Amino acid sequence: MRLHRPAAERGHADHGWLRTWHSFSFADYHDPAWQGFHNLRVLNEDVVAPGTGFGMHPHRDMEIVTWILAGALRHRDSLGHEAVIRPGEAQRMSAGSGILHSETNPSATEPVHLLQIWLLPSRRGGTPGYEQRPLPAAADGWRLLAAPPAGGGAVTIQSEARIWVVEPAQGALPARPWSGRPTWVHVSAGAVQVNGEILQAGDGLGLAGEDSLLLTGETRKNQLLVFELA
Repeated sequence: MRLHRPAAERGHADHGWLRTWHSFSFADYHDPAWQGFHNLRVLNEDVVAPGTGFGMHPHRDMEIVTWILAGALRHRDSLGHEAVIRPGEAQRMSAGSGILHSETNPSATEPVHLLQIWLLPSRRGGTPGYEQRPLPAAADGWRLLAAPPAGGGAVTIQSEARIWVVEPAQGALPARPWSGRPTWVHVSAGAVQVNGEILQAGDGLGLAGEDSLLLTGETRKNQLLVFELA
């Protein structure tokens, strides 16, 4: 099974201070054909103007992962955490039984470009929490951004999912044995061929039943996120 989600067909809104693209239904954008993919509920690409952002607002029963593509994002929450997130750093917030947070661009001159990811938790009503740390390098080019407890991710999520960041240079990486589990691939930069399917920046691809993944970079600099889901 393969589901191709072209970048140009995503939901889009331009609020002036925020330009946003939705791979799945979100806020005022609703598409019955794209309500998420297994336990991946939201995948938004956002560009936030300098000095602006999302004011304090609530979440519950969701695992929220933020990945910065360019610029910086300031996080504050009702648990007392305050941090600035930059490219190469993994961040997750477990909303659990309820949390308030804000996300703002601290720069007066530069926009921040990010991906915001929401995953359904393994159980509802958990303890809210926050975690942020650098994403370590990996010899094979597959860096594990987030995983369940004891799963070896840079940050821990309370969801049956693993999120990988892969940055193939032009040419093919060695084929990686795969679990056959539902998988979503999102290209965040460049262009990448995934098991023979060519994806451009912003494109998504849903897979199931694959026993290996072969990734081939089509340009000099490429980045994609691979979601192994329940």
